[in-house]
Parts: sequence; C-alpha cells; structure tokens
Amino acid sequence: MITFFSDSHVLHAPEYEFYRGQRVPCFENPSRADYVRQQLLSRGHALRTPDVDSTDVLKQVHSTRYLQFLQTAWAQWLALGAGNADVQPFPSVWPVRSLRSDVEPDNFIAKLGLYSMDNGTPMVAGTWAAVKAGADAAASAAALLAQGERAVFCATRPPGHHAGADFMGGYCFVNHAAVAAQALINQSRQRVAIVDVDYHHGNGTQSIFYERSDVLFVSIHGSPLTEYPFYLGHADELGEGAGEGFNLNLPLPAGTSADTWFEALETACRRVAQHGAQALVVSLGLDTFAGDPISKFSLQSPDYTRLGQRIARLGLPTIFILEGGYAAQELGVNAVNVLEGFEHG
Repeated sequence: MITFFSDSHVLHAPEYEFYRGQRVPCFENPSRADYVRQQLLSRGHALRTPDVDSTDVLKQVHSTRYLQFLQTAWAQWLALGAGNADVQPFPSVWPVRSLRSDVEPDNFIAKLGLYSMDNGTPMVAGTWAAVKAGADAAASAAALLAQGERAVFCATRPPGHHAGADFMGGYCFVNHAAVAAQALINQSRQRVAIVDVDYHHGNGTQSIFYERSDVLFVSIHGSPLTEYPFYLGHADELGEGAGEGFNLNLPLPAGTSADTWFEALETACRRVAQHGAQALVVSLGLDTFAGDPISKFSLQSPDYTRLGQRIARLGLPTIFILEGGYAAQELGVNAVNVLEGFEHG
C-alpha cells in the first residue's frame, strides 16, 4: 500500500509529559513512527513524501486564530526569555464554563490554556513543521484517491483525532482525519465516513463534524466514564442540527475482549454502509493492543489483520491515518497487519 511518511515528524520530540502526577518520558515519541517505517519497508511497502499543500483545507477544518497560534507559538514562547529554548511550555489555566474564550489574552500561558484541553500535549520548536507535514500527508492521500487509488496510509505523527477546530489535546494539534475527510468532500464526494478505532474517543473529530450530515463519524473506544478524554464519547451523542443521526459512539468498558470489540466494529461497518459513504477515513489508533502501556483492551497482533479484512469488505476508497498506539516496538507490526489484511482481504 502506498504510504506517506515525512522525516519532519522527528522535529516534534518533547522530552517529557506529566502522567498520573509524575514527570515521565513522552509516550508519544519519534520511535513510534520509526518502528512503523521499519516494518513497512521490511514488508515491501513503498514510502512517499507528502506532496500536496494542506493549507486551504486546514482553514476549513480549524479556526484562523488557532492556526495562527500554532504557527507562532514557539516564537512567542522564546520572546518571553532566552532560556525558554530549553524549556517545554505547559498551560496552567483554562477558560472553563463561565470564563470567556472569545477574547484572546496577551499572556502566552493564558493563550496556551485557551487553545488546550489538557496539559498533556507538550510542544517544542519543530512541532508546527511536524503537524503540518501530517496534514499535508492527509491531503496527499485524498488526492491519490481522486486519481483512482484504492487505499493510502498516512504513517504520520503526532496524532490528530483529539484536536478540535480551535484546540489541541491528547498529543494532537491538527486533526489529520478531519483534513482527509474535508479534502474528500472538496472532491465533490457527497458522503464520507470516518471510523475511529483508537482506544480513546476522537473528541476533536466528533466536534468538527457534529452538526454536519455529509461526514458520518463512528468511534469505538474506552468508556469516557473511566477513560480519556472523559468528557465526550457517550452513546447518547448523536449529532445536532443537520448532523443529527450522523454521529455514532460505541463506548466499551476497560478490559473488553477482542470478540466484543469486533462486534462493535461490525455495528460500525453496518452504519457506514447505511450512510452510503463514497469514501472512508480510518483513524487508525492501535492502542487497543493488549500490551499498550496506557490503554486497556485486549487485541493481539493477528487481530489487526482481521480488522483490515473487515474494513476492506466495505469496498470503499480508504485513507488510513495513524493515531495512537504506545507499545512502540509492536506498533509497526500491528499497523502493517491492518494494511495487509485490507489488501488481501
């Protein structure tokens, strides 16, 4: 399968994050994509550099002021003090509930809080270059589908499905799945579906398309009662306005077996078929793996071949976009198992 991969991903390499109150090395790190790359090459898959500029599509998916912040954030941080070049900025205040979010403050940390849903999404000097390359990969994949390609994989990082129209979170800055879906809509496809199989609910993707009927969003994920992102992903979230009925959440309890997970996948696939989708985007989170350090499902490496086979039976032009998956050494095997299951399914 044609795969888009950019060496720019290594420019986003924060040293640490905070997990359960402790300062720890980042679970989302460059080794993730490197293991995927190694497995792709060893199993004969071609790699390409993204060649389509996603700037115009990004403006359709994300707000102008948020994109401007992402592009200038590191320069703003450095302007506060020369020593900041070696320091990762983290937000410490957020505009929750009765506080205002319509006015952008001048204070940088306050801006960072305005555009963040958590303090678990550290940025560094090369963050924007890495996330822009990921968005370019998504737009490039959509262009190949327009030329008749059956399926394309974007082996990019950092992930994107937690990023909303005007906020970052969960390691995500730009929503690559949303970029891919919007690019497909721009090709005059009237109906697109996104299936998110990451352990964590794709809250950003849901929020971007929640009031639209042209993009169906379906997510299988750990219950938000106990699992990140906690505040979205319940089964009663069905869409609003024109989008009512075009959002389907399939939350599952921590510890769910592979058999139960695949029953949910079957439900997701039936809904995609009912939608009459003309193209599919798969937010390919692989943190459903039993060995993932921060997730609690039970899939094993052979199960990902089965996943690819079921997606293939939908018979749709498909873009796979790498999302989560933090058992880094196994990530490559699991990702390529999906692709080869799809190709040979």
